[in-house]
Amino acid sequence: MSTNLTRKIISEHLVEGQMEPGSEIALRIDQCLIQDATGTLLWQQFESFGLSRIKMPLAVTYVDHNILQTDFRNPDDHLFLQTMCQKYGAIFSRPGNGISHFAHLERFDAPGQTLVGADSHSCTAGAMAMLAIGAGGAEVATALAGEPFYVKMPRVVKVNLVGEFQPWVSAKDIILELLRRLSVKGGLNKVMEYVGPALDRLTVYERATICNMTQELGATSGLFPSDQMTRRFLRAQKREEQWKPLEPDPDATYDEELTIDLGQLEPLIAKPHSPDNVVPVREVTGMPVRQVAVGSSVNSSYRDIKVVAEVLKGKHVASNLHMTLSPGSRQILLNLTKDGVTADLVAAGVREMEVACGPCIGMGAAPPSGGNSVRTFNRNFPGRSGTENDRVWLCSPAVAAATALQGVLTDPRTLGLAPDIQEPDQYLLYTGGFVQPAADPASVEIYRGPNIIPPPLGKPLPRSVKGEVLIKLGDNVSTDSIISGGNQLLPLRSNIPATSEYTFVYVDRDFVKRAKRKGGGLIVAGQNYGQGSSREHAVLAPLYLGVKAVLALSYARIYESNLVNFGIPPLRFENPADLKTVKQGDLLEIVGLRKGIEKGEPILVRNKSRRKSYWVSHQLSARQVNILLAGGLTQHFRKKWGLGPAKQAKVRARS
Repeated sequence: MSTNLTRKIISEHLVEGQMEPGSEIALRIDQCLIQDATGTLLWQQFESFGLSRIKMPLAVTYVDHNILQTDFRNPDDHLFLQTMCQKYGAIFSRPGNGISHFAHLERFDAPGQTLVGADSHSCTAGAMAMLAIGAGGAEVATALAGEPFYVKMPRVVKVNLVGEFQPWVSAKDIILELLRRLSVKGGLNKVMEYVGPALDRLTVYERATICNMTQELGATSGLFPSDQMTRRFLRAQKREEQWKPLEPDPDATYDEELTIDLGQLEPLIAKPHSPDNVVPVREVTGMPVRQVAVGSSVNSSYRDIKVVAEVLKGKHVASNLHMTLSPGSRQILLNLTKDGVTADLVAAGVREMEVACGPCIGMGAAPPSGGNSVRTFNRNFPGRSGTENDRVWLCSPAVAAATALQGVLTDPRTLGLAPDIQEPDQYLLYTGGFVQPAADPASVEIYRGPNIIPPPLGKPLPRSVKGEVLIKLGDNVSTDSIISGGNQLLPLRSNIPATSEYTFVYVDRDFVKRAKRKGGGLIVAGQNYGQGSSREHAVLAPLYLGVKAVLALSYARIYESNLVNFGIPPLRFENPADLKTVKQGDLLEIVGLRKGIEKGEPILVRNKSRRKSYWVSHQLSARQVNILLAGGLTQHFRKKWGLGPAKQAKVRARS
């Protein structure tokens, strides 16, 4: 049987399991990607394993989220991460060196390898024919320890790309079209494998845009073949020796198929407040705009930024808005500067920001209250920008540039001829921002600032659980809604007691007080609970506040794993209609919880406030059940390795 590329890479890395969609498999991992917003907890989890060195061919920690050093907390985190890398054998990417996905694409991504990253957008590496999967930090820590990575065998979707772009249409419009068709739940437990004749005209940077936002479909990953475009990119990065051809077999079979004709696409935009709320730009032209932001891990390549510069060259951004730019890497910034692109942007009135994620995760350039912000980013969940009542729109660099020029939302096709962008045949390389592991690890002293607090540990699963419903939520609740980003919260990411004070801050400002007053309790939600980022803080903060279980209709993949990894059972209503009868404040008793989890049997939930009963169950593998019973991943592995249970450090939170 002809084989698709996803199954080829999986078969070469398969350690355990059967390649049957929905069954759990274990993969050997070649690379780990770590970033600072999740990295401090991740490295503390690795340290709790008691190992002296990582057992991973390549691991890189990037400082790209918490880059603002407004007080001691972020620089303390940076020093902690650097010394951990030097001691345990990882490469450290210094602040300002690059957004992880761009810098990793330039220097480390390699065709045919596997990567697991503590960032949900790690699937960006699929542009380099890598099977790259985002995960929680605890799972990445175990990969660093040499353990395989476990995931459900995905269904593989053939996305056939045909035709040629019309002027002003780009790769961003491909992924927005997929989101329009499939929704933020449409890719659950799937790998989107991109094939077709149009690939001959899609550069690696354009493929990275598509793979990055494949995560917004809820997909496990996205994947392109390794072809002559891949070879050209590696040659430009002076890494051509790492190229090898990789593609699906002719007539390869897939679980699902769909086709996108690039010639039928037009400029698209995602309206607030979801990446799948997509409409043609022409339907919303003329809308007043207060901010335009270009960059983030999806659209800050040389190619993306040069499109903007060509539109604005010799002109100026409109006076009614301000415009920001966040380059993807220092290397991209160097090449833009060398080619005169940066000067054109500065002269046009663009506010250049640091090489970092920046406004995408609410670290600077928050939009004004109620003002429309048009961004080339990947997410527009409520409050993610740092402004509570934000209105964020997601679009291509061309749409962003046209809007900045005209002062209102503008279809770039009204500007005339589209610029013809050619990427350099050779990039000016920059590698000075990477710090190698220490030659003498024993001499490295780990730097621990006062804000670095050991994360809470889960406890062995109890026989039964009783508690009030602390909050009831709807469908598609994101991790940004559970624990938001922004410059107030991100510096607290190493300090769960302090972070927990912001739990559901944009959803229910009384949640934290209520959880403390009730001594913890339960969370109830609808479909796709926990979509979005891989941040474990969205599990650890509720855990710290005493959340004992979550009852929902379904979960996002990473979030469900994170719940298990910290000992919180993710339960599912067997009858969706039961969800409607549960109200906030109801007292629920989950009877025989431990036995039901262990045996895989339906679990009885008694609603004592309404004298109703429900049945819930789980969709966990036998491995995940063992982790949950033990109280989380750290306790599970310490037991497996004969190290004894980890003890929770007694600390006092400092915010």
